[in-house]
Amino acid sequence: MADDETREVRMELLTIGAFAKASRLSPKALRLYDELDLLPPARVDPDTGYRYYAPAQLERARLVAWLRRLGMPLAEIRAVCALDAADAAREIRAYWARVEAETAVRRDLAAFLVEELTGESRGRHTTMLELRYAARSDRGHVRPANQDTVYAGRRLLAVADGCGPAGAPASHAAVAALRFLDEREEPAAGSVLNLLEEAVRGANEAVQDLARAAGEGGEESGTTLTALLWTGSKLALVHIGDSRAYLLRDGGLFRITHDHSVVQSLIDEGRLSQEEAESHPQRALLLKALGTSGAPSVPDLRVREARDKDRYLVCSDGLTRVVPDALIERLLAAEADPEAVVRSLIGAANAAGGPDNVSCVVADVVRSARPSVPVG
Repeated sequence: MADDETREVRMELLTIGAFAKASRLSPKALRLYDELDLLPPARVDPDTGYRYYAPAQLERARLVAWLRRLGMPLAEIRAVCALDAADAAREIRAYWARVEAETAVRRDLAAFLVEELTGESRGRHTTMLELRYAARSDRGHVRPANQDTVYAGRRLLAVADGCGPAGAPASHAAVAALRFLDEREEPAAGSVLNLLEEAVRGANEAVQDLARAAGEGGEESGTTLTALLWTGSKLALVHIGDSRAYLLRDGGLFRITHDHSVVQSLIDEGRLSQEEAESHPQRALLLKALGTSGAPSVPDLRVREARDKDRYLVCSDGLTRVVPDALIERLLAAEADPEAVVRSLIGAANAAGGPDNVSCVVADVVRSARPSVPVG
């Protein structure tokens, strides 16, 4: 009688081959998912070790198959499969928002590499351009000290916002690690990203040394870093943290950085509205910064084509947390002199309470006094 019941149960189950065909997963994948406890079989034959699956497992198996096609890591798939349908849908939406943000960065880099390799930006006469700039940093009305560092030079524009016991020296060290780029010969566009990446790696090491030296009481030190490096008719951007860079072009303001913060990730994933983010208790919590413990944070790297009459703003979050983008746009467009614009931006932040240090660099792309020359 027991043998008959065993045969009846076995008839209701699917062999691994039949289950693989129905779920669009290979037997090899099913064996791997069993080992990872992601999709264990309903029964394993004690004598042969052969796996059998219940028809009810097909729905989960098909979900795993589709999530793998999306490129979701197995650890995240395991977490999604443990949720109910509504929560699983939210996690998938959040995952895809992250993929799209990362893809946008890679898309811009790919376009730059194609242009460099095909010579589309070379071999023609171009108007010589240069930067006209101003920079200023202010303690604000609340903070006891200024932990921001700001720098503007012929080629380099940078803002760093430190945090923790060694926040001020951390931000200074991060900017100092990039300043040699302003003093050397203008780098070729094709090598500028490598230069920036190496400089940021050095900055991270310097900030980590400071953080370890000041790491008392368990409080970490670190810094954001947002910088633009001028090379010919292009600006290379390196960004990590929640300081920001903006472009004012043809009367419109465009944010060209993406905050590496908990709140921004919640907005990207559709879990938080922009209005809710403004009063969120974790507004200051960063996902990426220089000098923090754990794996080194990878910065965003991009190259942008510069145009005559472009105006760039690099600033710490002491400005953007209290001054809305609409007012920033009006102030950027109101004055021709970058120094006057910097003063008005900092004045607006302090008029809004000045709760944080505020640093701004404003730089205009202007025609050079030198004659036009052939490029390439």
